Amino acid sequence: MSIGRTDLNLLKVFEAVYEERNLLLAGKRLHLTQSAVSHALRRLRELVGDELFMRTGKGMVPTGRATAMAPMLRESLRRIEDALGVEPFSPERSTRRFVIAANDHVTVVLVAPLSRELQKVAPGIDLVIRPSTRLDLAEQIDLGRIDLAIGIFSQIPPRLNSRTLMSQGEAILMRKGHPASRRKLTRADLTKYPLVTLSVGGQEEGAVGGFIVERGLARQSEMFDRHALEEALHASGEAPRLRMTVPHSLAIPALLRDTQMLSIVPASLAVALTKSGELVRRQPPYEAGTSSMRAVWHGRDEHDVGHVWLREMIAQTARDAEKALA
Repeated sequence: MSIGRTDLNLLKVFEAVYEERNLLLAGKRLHLTQSAVSHALRRLRELVGDELFMRTGKGMVPTGRATAMAPMLRESLRRIEDALGVEPFSPERSTRRFVIAANDHVTVVLVAPLSRELQKVAPGIDLVIRPSTRLDLAEQIDLGRIDLAIGIFSQIPPRLNSRTLMSQGEAILMRKGHPASRRKLTRADLTKYPLVTLSVGGQEEGAVGGFIVERGLARQSEMFDRHALEEALHASGEAPRLRMTVPHSLAIPALLRDTQMLSIVPASLAVALTKSGELVRRQPPYEAGTSSMRAVWHGRDEHDVGHVWLREMIAQTARDAEKALA
């Protein structure tokens, strides 16, 4: 294949189809008809000598060749655009779509206020939120299907970049009117009342020491400091009753309603869940550790001007959320 025969617009079509897995959606993204997208793909297939995408009931599935090409082509396109100075990023005019991996806790605490701000300053930008709990998170970042992942990570491989967004401790939630709601919590309360905890994966999903490791990226699975809790009760010879472990933080209000249970959650989530007045929050009666929420992205996107802008918007949103913890 001669590079002189290559139309760079074909590479934009490839990128859109690879990310959307749908010809109609790719066409809308590029302001092209579905037939124009099909024609461009046919030309690209002739150039590379591979089918690139197979039509299935689940959409356009990339071949092995397409999967291998995608990360390098995406990085090359960004570099070409930066070098030529074409399509400068303008938030108020941009129609770009960003894919963010986040759990429901992060979605409530950061993504919701971010979305409200984008509506004011960048109304054409779309966000797609995908679960950060999926086992192939690092692979999805590597392949360019996720622009940014937000969570608590203990280990980040060199090919990925990161930025600390906020640090936080823990809080304990209970229903309004709970017997312990009018006073400070004691360690005895943690054995008297059963607990609800958050976990997005356990040992059966490869979690070691509360973290799941995949492709060098280690992300938190248990959303509370189990060691600090157990150590606090060790001297008394008591053990906490972990009655329920759930993967979805937004289920906690319903689980605590009309019960005597307590729930240990990240402090920022506790602030968000007590706004309705249905729940009250208290400080743990022991010294729990703090954790840092970070944004993680692939190194190829480090200098993408749109990506840089989004990261700064998220960082500002996190700073505002962290102030509410004081």
